[in-house]
Amino acid sequence: MPELADVCRLYGPAYLEKHGATMLPSHGRALRDIVDCRTPALGGHLFGCSCCGHQVYAYRSCRNRSCPKCHTRDTEKWLEARRDELLPVPYFHVVFTVPHELGPLIRSNQKDLYDILLTAAPQALVKLAADRRHLGGSVGVMALLHTWSATLGYHPHVHCLVPAGALDKADGSWRPAKPNFLVPVRALSKLFKGIFGEMLRQRRPDLVTAPECWRKPWVVYCKPAIQGTQTVLDYLGRYVHRIAITNTRIASIADGRVTFRYKDHRSNSWRTMSLQAEEFIRRFLQHVLPAGLHKIRYVGLWSAPNRLLLRRLQLLLAAPQQSPIPPAIPDSQETPRSNLDGRACPACRLGTLHLLGTLQARRARPP
Repeated sequence: MPELADVCRLYGPAYLEKHGATMLPSHGRALRDIVDCRTPALGGHLFGCSCCGHQVYAYRSCRNRSCPKCHTRDTEKWLEARRDELLPVPYFHVVFTVPHELGPLIRSNQKDLYDILLTAAPQALVKLAADRRHLGGSVGVMALLHTWSATLGYHPHVHCLVPAGALDKADGSWRPAKPNFLVPVRALSKLFKGIFGEMLRQRRPDLVTAPECWRKPWVVYCKPAIQGTQTVLDYLGRYVHRIAITNTRIASIADGRVTFRYKDHRSNSWRTMSLQAEEFIRRFLQHVLPAGLHKIRYVGLWSAPNRLLLRRLQLLLAAPQQSPIPPAIPDSQETPRSNLDGRACPACRLGTLHLLGTLQARRARPP
């Protein structure tokens, strides 16, 4: 089955030769790491069967956050930690988007503007929820940056998971939200636009924005998680340690073109798209984040200083019976090849594998 690594291996060198001088260092690093992931270039371990002598090579992962083969275990750990922090209340799924006219500006100034976007969205929620005309208390917000559309187009927006209620710190009571209503969306949209604009002017006064960006309403989506909080959490979990496309979506690589599958949400059906390899790599690299940027933020009740308070709220709001939440099932193709010591031999099925030695890396492992 074709993989993203195959695209990078076949067409990455030509792309680097053509665009390398103007590329971000993180983009070139992503291409190289994805090619080397789970190959002799990064070294690994050699295992042998105690019965038939069959040998199995287990190469190291690159651990680049843009690699579709890595971070399955990290995703599972993240999901497990977030499940432990969920309050036993309904949740809302809130999505903040910016006008498409801002797209090129954000893409050219990712480090600053992503940070502004990830700060302005939850800040708007916290500020509006604190208003006594609405929830009148402190809310928890988990905000996650998402930059791609189904066809790998550039579409920066922020997903937020928010409990349906707020903590009134004056008396320590929980103020539940109205059914199917968290805060007024129009007011939230205006507040988000205002906070984003003010932060942009303060941090990057050198940037010039199109006037129409501020004349039009900004779109904010806010709906109860009727499909279940766990479903929304799993949806967010897919993007915490992943990038725009998985290997399972790549259908073919031939004649300088890459064909991949994507979900058409209007027709709720799967379609295919074929792009020139250079265009495919360009679209993919749009979503490689700058080094050091944290794409997820925990605000309000979800912030680190309020973890103890969050635990107390869980006990206060706990239902008598809580059904266990089943763990997420990882994509079998993306399950990492870890320590094979003691596993059954894949050749004879009679013996077990034992570590024979360590394979030295041919290039320095990334930190």
